[in-house]
Amino acid sequence: MSETTTADLVFTGGPVHTGSPARTRATTVAVRGERVVAVGHDEVRELIGPRTEVVDLAGRLLVPGFQDAHAHPVGGGLEMGQCDLSGATTRVEYRERITAYARTHADAEWITGGGWAMEAFPGGLPTAAELDDLVSDRPVYLVNRDHHGAWVNSRALERAGLDARTPDPSDGRIERHPDGTPTGMLQEGAANLVGRLVPQATREERVAGLLRAQELLHSLGITAWQDALLGEHANLTDPTDAYLACAEDGTLTARVVGALWWDRARGIEQIEELLARRAAGTRRRLRSTTVKIMQDGVAENGTAALLSPYLDGCGCVSDNSGISFVPPEDLKTYVTELDAHGFQVHFHTLGDRAVREALDAVEAARRANGRTDTRPHLAHLQVVHPDDIGRFRELGATANLQPLWAAHEPQMDELTIPFLGAERASWQYPFGALLRSGATLAAGSDWPVSSPDPLQGIHVAVNRVAPDAPAGTPVFLPGERIGLHDALTAYTAGSAYANHLDHETGTVAEGFLADLVVLDRDPFAGPPEEIGATRVEQTFVGGHRVFG
Repeated sequence: MSETTTADLVFTGGPVHTGSPARTRATTVAVRGERVVAVGHDEVRELIGPRTEVVDLAGRLLVPGFQDAHAHPVGGGLEMGQCDLSGATTRVEYRERITAYARTHADAEWITGGGWAMEAFPGGLPTAAELDDLVSDRPVYLVNRDHHGAWVNSRALERAGLDARTPDPSDGRIERHPDGTPTGMLQEGAANLVGRLVPQATREERVAGLLRAQELLHSLGITAWQDALLGEHANLTDPTDAYLACAEDGTLTARVVGALWWDRARGIEQIEELLARRAAGTRRRLRSTTVKIMQDGVAENGTAALLSPYLDGCGCVSDNSGISFVPPEDLKTYVTELDAHGFQVHFHTLGDRAVREALDAVEAARRANGRTDTRPHLAHLQVVHPDDIGRFRELGATANLQPLWAAHEPQMDELTIPFLGAERASWQYPFGALLRSGATLAAGSDWPVSSPDPLQGIHVAVNRVAPDAPAGTPVFLPGERIGLHDALTAYTAGSAYANHLDHETGTVAEGFLADLVVLDRDPFAGPPEEIGATRVEQTFVGGHRVFG
């Protein structure tokens, strides 16, 4: 047997979850170069030669590489090197971490980082006074877990000149004491009032953040992702230069689709710039072919756009229905024009009004341009009105899910459900309804907002209970659970579809790229409540081992 007919890499001893509807299971896969050359059973072992690397699965499951359809890896990688509060859930832990970081970074002009959970503080609102107790000699700027608000100290408020006379920006809110003075919590666009003063990361720091993030994501089986924000927003610097540098020198081993940020303070004139950025930002494993439009905020701070008002703390109807960042008629115009130029549009839509406005914009684009292959997708989908469920399939709009959020936890139970009301709360994260309607499901994490681990997300999609939830925790809207096959498909073939990579990734098939993951077990063989215990042992991109 010649070396040209043998495989470079063979996985055998199955099982293999191919993701193919025609043959979902195999036991042996052969790879030559970057691509799969055979999928089957014992007959594929004939391709094993003297130089073939053989991976004995020994009952472990081989799956297609996971793809995250909505993540912020450069920001996540940078935060890993800053005052990282992620993973902690109590004020005591936050105080300890902030104090320790400030002590070990005595020369830092600012203390920056984030990842804190709103439920650790009364009403989700920490104060500058609490930070002042920990750090008073320099400004502190800490974004919360969902990145829709920032906790700052008094020195930061002073540096920005914020006081009782400072008006709220149009796209945000300054939380205030009864006398009007800022409390130290800045919501949405108000965070920029301080964030714009924070020293920006250097190009070298962004590259380091990207590589740090890529190492983590590969360790979780992620072989491709869509970066949901290429551009400048809030205090975030554009990560495009880091991607281009790593694409050029070959250190970008993942496949990346970049979503170019739509500046909501501007209009249709920015499309010419986006076209230039698409051309300049498409190189090797990076394709900047998408535009990201953030249509609303988040429910827990009352900025997700709702069709009817939130309830207040007493259960009465309030005067707040959230924020639509882009006027609906303008959104139709922008999306129609972007679609005509071949851009995919990636919407941030939490509330039912934002979802409807985005679907209306897609419908307008379809009516004007016809059914093109731009594959628009709506991310987050916390509250979806039942009347809009079927429109995803009808319009060819992909439902981009962040499954980890679909569970009972303090942020849901204390800061969201009471302010939505019973009926609207029952419309949250309707994975099952969307699947039954025929919608295409993709999945992602929104990391660093929440864990980037796809297996944790799959666990919640199947169980609607957090992996670490105490025994007896109630299932969150059990009718919206989906099966393990469908959840796994959302993280593989579904996200590959959203990323326009489905022609050669997302399933294990002959001729496809060998983006593959070895799990430490076969989660299909165990009970659903143990899915979250599954771990990744090896990750391959194009037949090259990048983890394990």
